[in-house]
Amino acid sequence: MLFITTDSRKIYYEIIGNATSQKHIVFLNGLSQSTLAWGFMLPYFQNDYKILLLDFVFQGQSDKEGAYKNFDEHANDVVELLSHLQFPATIVCGISYGSLVAQNLAVKYPNAVSQLILLSTFAHKTEYFKAIEISWLRAVQMGGYGMLLDVMLPTVLGENYFEKPIIPIDILKQSRNTINENSDALLKLMQATAERKDYRSELKNIKAKTLIVHGMYDKLISVEMANEVHRNIALSTIIFIENAGHTLNLEAAKDTSEIILNFLK
Repeated sequence: MLFITTDSRKIYYEIIGNATSQKHIVFLNGLSQSTLAWGFMLPYFQNDYKILLLDFVFQGQSDKEGAYKNFDEHANDVVELLSHLQFPATIVCGISYGSLVAQNLAVKYPNAVSQLILLSTFAHKTEYFKAIEISWLRAVQMGGYGMLLDVMLPTVLGENYFEKPIIPIDILKQSRNTINENSDALLKLMQATAERKDYRSELKNIKAKTLIVHGMYDKLISVEMANEVHRNIALSTIIFIENAGHTLNLEAAKDTSEIILNFLK
């Protein structure tokens, strides 16, 4: 389904799971992901939760044109959609790029968030992260998403995944290419991250009970970066998953889902 925002942008969304449940959860995608990215986790939630999946503007089946959006603007879009759907205060779960939208949403719209779940998250950048960020930007500029994937995958997937892939790497690349053919859209998503300032002081305004889940082998976002988020959110718990990298909704879907469900209980 499509929702038209107040700035006339089309957002693709799906509502699945238990339509009569009073427990609502929204999942927010990583940078080059789409609603499909949550497929391995959804079976753990669909019986008991009413689930909202969506593609941010510039992702998946949402609009790819127009000016870039910063994380406050992405958060505005999510809140508009939640209001349109008449969702009450909602469990918000975001991974990586989506976790930054979730942070901004919890800061700007505390009444919209019942509980907050941040997967593979960060609030400030290290010099190492900035170097990776530049390499990703150059890859998109020079070779589009195909080249970005070649550069990105060794960073966002743990070493164990390459040895025992859930989805073979070549098939993973093919499936991702079909939803990220528009390089300009990717660059606009990346611009939001490039221009985001250190957000640690803002995190202190988050009032929702928060769960942070992080892979011990995340090469993109260090354990210390995740711990900084934990230190700055008063009601937060952090849990690390052994032998997992950055893409928890693929690499460690079962463990991540069980940790989330235990937290929500």
